[in-house]
Amino acid sequence: MTEAILSSVTTVAEKRGNGFWSLAWQRFRDDRVGLVSLVIVAAFLVVVLLSATGLVAGNWNQEVAIHDAPPDLWGLLKPAAPAVVENAMHQEQVTPTAESIEEWKNIEAMLSATVVDPLADTLQALGADHETVAVVKEKRASLPFGGDRWGRDVLSKTIKGSQTSIIVGLSAALLATLLGTVLGALAGYYGGRIDDALNWFYNVFSAIPYLLLILAVAAVLQQRGVTTVILILGLTGWSGVFRLIRAEYIKHRGREYVQAAHAFGVPNRRILFFHILPNVFHVVLVNISILAVGFIKAEVILSYLGFGVKVDEVSWGSMLNDAQGELILGRWWELVAAGGAMALLVTAFSLLTDAMRDAMDPKIQKAS
Repeated sequence: MTEAILSSVTTVAEKRGNGFWSLAWQRFRDDRVGLVSLVIVAAFLVVVLLSATGLVAGNWNQEVAIHDAPPDLWGLLKPAAPAVVENAMHQEQVTPTAESIEEWKNIEAMLSATVVDPLADTLQALGADHETVAVVKEKRASLPFGGDRWGRDVLSKTIKGSQTSIIVGLSAALLATLLGTVLGALAGYYGGRIDDALNWFYNVFSAIPYLLLILAVAAVLQQRGVTTVILILGLTGWSGVFRLIRAEYIKHRGREYVQAAHAFGVPNRRILFFHILPNVFHVVLVNISILAVGFIKAEVILSYLGFGVKVDEVSWGSMLNDAQGELILGRWWELVAAGGAMALLVTAFSLLTDAMRDAMDPKIQKAS
């Protein structure tokens, strides 16, 4: 009898453990491509966290090398030293004569006697209080991933640019998903005039080409920066989420559990966000990852066109914008670094999204 009771309790526990999220995680673990993609995305997020705290790429804007320093991949490559073009005046060595030295001394004495410096006393007082020490750092001839035209490390710029692009992509995706989910829930649940008004608003946004809509909003805001890019992408990218969530709410508002909640007098706002939303949250989660990929690419386009981050900030788009002029001169390393990092993240994120969609699709779970 005791064994039968324990067996029944174990069976019930196993059934409770095999819920939606537990089954989704089991399916996701069986997908090796999804796991590898998850590791890559997690590695990028760790790098972003380290970059945001200043532990990595904190000195990305310092000129640590000569201009356009070639890459050496930590000694694996042996790049040729860049040609240094000197001015003809500096190349020509002129030996001063005694007459020229005496002439310059006379000119200097005449100028010191006639010209009075109004800041001489102030500078002398400041020099007496503070001793100025000039420190000249020796610049490196090469870097692991090369340097840009100002001598900044391309690897540090790529890491710092990943911080900007990923933060913009994720933040804009959360904002767009929030707007699309709320508007889609209201339209799908209430229907009627609310649904008609929100559908008209959706059709207006969908009728305008997306790139032109982004550029129009950017021109209206007339500011550059990370916050502006997040607002531009988040306020224009909610339409796809709205369409999907509206369809899900139309499907779920006639289900038995919603009718039972109505019978018990549960308020509509609680039914909206505490009864129906948990059953469609897998759609929301997948759309966040899809939008994040699209917004990372959109941020690159905006920064490349000059509507993105500020001049003193860096992103993958601004790096590609800087690299287009360097590529003509044969300096390819900045383009390869930014483009390679973006391609790796976008590919991993896309594969992760496909794995999440397969793991969370109820139809696939029922089929298996």
